[in-house]
Amino acid sequence: MGFVLARYVGTAVCARLADEGARVAVLLLAIERTGRPGTGGLLVAALMVPHVLAAPIVGALADVVRRRRLFYLAIFVAYAALLAGVTPLVGRNAPAAAAMLLVAGCGAPLLIGGLTSLLGELVRDTAAPDAGAARRLQRAFGLDVSSYSMAGIGGPALAAALAVVIGAAWALVALAGLVVLGGLLLATLPLRTRATAARMADPLAGLRLMVRDRELGAVTLGSVLKETGIGALPVVAALLAVRAGDTAYTGVVLSVAAAGGLAGSLLTTVFPIRRRSPLVVVVLGAAGTGLTFLLLAVVPHGWPALVLFAVAGALGAPLVVAVFAVRDRAAPPELRTQVFTLGAGLKVTGAALGAAVAGLAAPAGAVVLLLGIAGCQLLAVLATLLVGRVTLARREPESIVS
Repeated sequence: MGFVLARYVGTAVCARLADEGARVAVLLLAIERTGRPGTGGLLVAALMVPHVLAAPIVGALADVVRRRRLFYLAIFVAYAALLAGVTPLVGRNAPAAAAMLLVAGCGAPLLIGGLTSLLGELVRDTAAPDAGAARRLQRAFGLDVSSYSMAGIGGPALAAALAVVIGAAWALVALAGLVVLGGLLLATLPLRTRATAARMADPLAGLRLMVRDRELGAVTLGSVLKETGIGALPVVAALLAVRAGDTAYTGVVLSVAAAGGLAGSLLTTVFPIRRRSPLVVVVLGAAGTGLTFLLLAVVPHGWPALVLFAVAGALGAPLVVAVFAVRDRAAPPELRTQVFTLGAGLKVTGAALGAAVAGLAAPAGAVVLLLGIAGCQLLAVLATLLVGRVTLARREPESIVS
């Protein structure tokens, strides 16, 4: 199982590094050619908006195709081709560039939630079904969460570094090559070929399942509200940098938070959380993150603040592992990928909404935004408790992965 999991993590890191980095590379390329950050922002939005709109459809397709490796590889290659192909259009034909990025964004959910949906099958098919299978699956989810953290740290930094060395256009081409590399690694994974192609599920079936299954609905709503608050973090970091008189402080804050997330995911991998309901993990994770941001409103800069940003990042890791575990348990085979891609798409949309609101509220200052982030964590706690109240009342405590 170890070698299979290593290849999976390599696939995930390549795909997610490129996805995170592409947003920065597109922005830098637009600024380089037009001098207008607003144009770059609109192009980045074009790449991100389809996440939630296309997620149910691309997930439903992945759930019914016979040759999933070929389907995933085709999406990876198409995404890479669109990223590379958009470079001559940015700054010269904005509508065409936006249209191309919209199409690319339709495949992005498969690079995020779609990959995670494969883990249950890969772990169960490559390990004996013994008492340790659940622990191995949780460790696999922990490693998967670490790939998001690595992408959060390395993607923007890689894009910026490549843009300085070879230019923003070639940086985008290089990131496209990274997606192709991820696709080649994915092609080596032992994914079963289905005997026959199934009938495609209703694209809204995954959403209906989230409404019907209280536990799944609770952790999904809680994680989306939590991520909506975290989406404001780049704006907060920029405001703190202005206050400190050091533009580099923006990157420091974001890197420290992402590094905390990486440390938290690795700790969760080494020391799996057991005997705790996923709902409890989500509630405690959001509550701890909210408290951390309340403290940051009091101490918003300096070394104590950086430590708190790292703690906030670390507290998010067990929460995400718990959400993955609930999706894995609740989604039937015919809806599995759709549930994972839709959940990921909703989180991306929540983060984008948080960033947009933070941008509009930026004149109010960093402290107000920090309190707003903390408020979103409180909303996540309340929503998880309210939606999941029947689950908490009727179910016995169980491990995150069962």
